[in-house]
Amino acid sequence: MKKRIVLTFLLFGLALTSMYSQTKLGAGAKRENTFVGADGKIDTLNNTGSKRVLLSGNTLYTDYKIFSHNRDTTYIDTTLTLQKEYTFNYLRTDNFELLAFHNQGQTFNNLGYSFSNLNKLPDIGFTAKQVSYFDIEDINYYEVPTPTTEILYRTGLQQGQVLDALFTLNFSERLNVSLSYKGLRSLGAYRRALVSNGNFRGTFQYRTKDNRYEVRGHLASQDFFHQENGGLTESALANFINEDPNFDDRARLDVNLNDAESQFDSNRFYVEHSYKLLANKDTINDKDFSNLKIGHVFTNEIKNYRFDQTTSTTAIFGSASATDASNNKAESIITNNEVNVEFNSKYVLGKIRAKANLASYSYGYDTILNSNSVINKLKLEGNAISFGADWNAKIKNFQLNADASVTPGAGRLAGNHLKGEAYYEKDSVFALKASLLISSKSPNFNTLLHQSRYDAYNWQNDTFSNVNTRDLGFSFTSKWVNAGLNLTNIDNYTYFDENNTPQQSDNQIIYLKVKANREFKLGKFALDNTAMYQNVSSGSSVFRVPEFVTRNTFYYTDEWFKGKPMLVNIGITFKYFTKYNANAYNPLLAEFTLQNTEEIGFPTFDVFFNARVRRTRLFIKIDNVATSISKKDYFSAPNYPYRDFTIRFGLVWNWFI
Repeated sequence: MKKRIVLTFLLFGLALTSMYSQTKLGAGAKRENTFVGADGKIDTLNNTGSKRVLLSGNTLYTDYKIFSHNRDTTYIDTTLTLQKEYTFNYLRTDNFELLAFHNQGQTFNNLGYSFSNLNKLPDIGFTAKQVSYFDIEDINYYEVPTPTTEILYRTGLQQGQVLDALFTLNFSERLNVSLSYKGLRSLGAYRRALVSNGNFRGTFQYRTKDNRYEVRGHLASQDFFHQENGGLTESALANFINEDPNFDDRARLDVNLNDAESQFDSNRFYVEHSYKLLANKDTINDKDFSNLKIGHVFTNEIKNYRFDQTTSTTAIFGSASATDASNNKAESIITNNEVNVEFNSKYVLGKIRAKANLASYSYGYDTILNSNSVINKLKLEGNAISFGADWNAKIKNFQLNADASVTPGAGRLAGNHLKGEAYYEKDSVFALKASLLISSKSPNFNTLLHQSRYDAYNWQNDTFSNVNTRDLGFSFTSKWVNAGLNLTNIDNYTYFDENNTPQQSDNQIIYLKVKANREFKLGKFALDNTAMYQNVSSGSSVFRVPEFVTRNTFYYTDEWFKGKPMLVNIGITFKYFTKYNANAYNPLLAEFTLQNTEEIGFPTFDVFFNARVRRTRLFIKIDNVATSISKKDYFSAPNYPYRDFTIRFGLVWNWFI
């Protein structure tokens, strides 16, 4: 049903494109040809001689704007760089600090952690299913002079593919609508490894002619279906490690679970709007206020997760005492209303916004799932009021940002959040950034309340305390080197132990991460190097990361053929991380848990051939090319092998109507 809805939206978008083009060209006019000139401008050829044209010759790529949630502006980019190689994956982000499972769309283990951006409210949990989830901060908004489309296609593993499609247009200079859908279906090389994911996003933004009223929002509907195989059995694991030729076909290897699957779904509606009560055209006068604005933000987000299994696997999960409940779904509903007042003032050297939030939450189950359960509540429910402010100011080359809020009381939403940033840029030569985050909030809901047919997976932790996080970060970017340092302290760190039970650490976590990048170029050749050092000086028994991670890419760039119609990038990427007790994956919990029996750490070599022809980028990649000569010690998590030698291809295609 959901896929039919998405298809309807896409067909509606195509119809809008046709209507828009006809309207702009006028009755009887022929469609104009558009192309990108050598100077980066988009030119038009009008075959009718009409004076009314779709685009002027002065239209630049900078007119195709992308706005982040925080209103930072970037542009639709059709270039081909090494960074495009790093981000040509299912997540469409650089996954240097992640260790992928063998099939794309599955989960990731962590090689590093970032605490510089934390949500203010607790989440449902089941974090292994949310690695490709679009949060509010991940949604982009657009402003384009012509209808614009971007298509990403990538082959799957064994069978299947990824398709990520974006369509956006401006009905006027002040109204934009976009529709996006990322769909994945990939069979995988091992038994019971099918992945079928979908992320639909629809956005809009509008402002009145006098710019006094502004509104923007989005609708996101996301679903993640995974077959769960529980990893290889002991005998299959021995056959894999010992390179038994009878099992070169990985589908012959036995797995621990043969009828298990998980489903994570979410629907979110978000809208924010504001109205200027006072607005002065002259913003450099000496009045106290250059503008005064009131605003409202509404969020409603529903998430649910379920683990389905026809028969119980007591050898893996322990004894089971199932009831006859037909619905084993855990569901979280969070609704948040914010009202704010924003103004510019010479006394605060910038823009300040005072805000108040009323949030309510509900998490839990419809019925008891285990006949031996001692759980005495089905749901966690409550609401809270929070108060805060954020501040943005620019003083010469300095940009200062601060965001603070506090939620008083003793409920599950009680806590505080403070984030500050100071940014200095020197004439595009180098930039310095310092950041501070202080957060106190409840652990994820699934660590507080969880039910299952399996006896050991039922708990109700009413005494868990807030997780207190402090993160201090510094970064330096320049044409010579890019570097960053983060020092993080965490009290009451919440994790899943070796028995798959949630615990809170008595020791403070002290975590240091240092990361640096430097590229060397010589003619058409380049060597890009990224290295990360990590140290956990306190709490290493429960917080585990590899000490050292490196990625080195040697590549060649050139323009081929007469007239230089094709730009190519050809290279090889080496990645390695030192051995550590990587967390184990628990498919029932959709979480990673501690384990002390197996260390993981191995090198990989990936070869790529990428090319750009006009606005189309082509990608061919060979993963783990050294499989035939390397030891079979590459794992994403205990019992879960990393991918073997794999060839995949894909493309990213932009066009502007």
